[in-house]
Amino acid sequence: MTTPGTALITGASSGIGATYAKRLAARGYDLILVARDQARLTHLADNLKQQHNIQVEVMTADLTHEPDLLRVESALTNNAQITLLLNNAGMSVEGEFLDADIARINTMLALNIVAPTRLAQAAGRAFKTRGQGIIINIASVLSLIHEMFNGAYNATKSYVLTLTRAMQRELAESGVQVQAVLPGATRTEIFDRAGQSLNDIPAEMLMDVDEMVDAALAGLDSKEAVTIPALEDVQMWHDYDQARGAMVPHLSRDRSATRYRQN
Repeated sequence: MTTPGTALITGASSGIGATYAKRLAARGYDLILVARDQARLTHLADNLKQQHNIQVEVMTADLTHEPDLLRVESALTNNAQITLLLNNAGMSVEGEFLDADIARINTMLALNIVAPTRLAQAAGRAFKTRGQGIIINIASVLSLIHEMFNGAYNATKSYVLTLTRAMQRELAESGVQVQAVLPGATRTEIFDRAGQSLNDIPAEMLMDVDEMVDAALAGLDSKEAVTIPALEDVQMWHDYDQARGAMVPHLSRDRSATRYRQN
């Protein structure tokens, strides 16, 4: 029997990444698990190898550190067994943008923007050459929300969504599938690490991570370009995207809009 190949998962030690690892292992993928916490990665790897009879490699790495990021990039470039990249590693910061620690924001920009950009490019180039592969970029519904929460975090997720849509255009005829996933608030450790409490979020707004990942994988199987697990009426997304597209021909013209001209 053929296998689907190897999935490289960043942020794999807990939460969304660990749940994807379990689901992809059940689908027959071998795994490369990337995160900083070696003990957690090793525990997860041992369990998945035993449960699913697959190969699991642990790659301890901090993607904000250049040597570690280069190691993961190199794996995506040179390991032809890798057929799926899950760009999941990320962080948020506590408080509003103006109040936040700028050093923490800089680290967030490195992890949420620089690292997924470089890994997506490495995977995209390799998969395009091979004529197949899957890239899943974890963004957020906050990529669509400009007015609330920490603007720098929202902006990193808007970047991920924009990059994903551009990659979809570039890879449209290549055999490579690219998906953006936009979770809402999800029950993971990201809130604790940002100094926030899950208790501050209304229960009806907070999705369990298993449900979120299962929905995202269902969207992947359905070839969705953008998957928003909590959005019941998908036509709302299509209407939003079509309205955005309708503006495109009118955004760059040789004359300013009439409202800006002197009478």
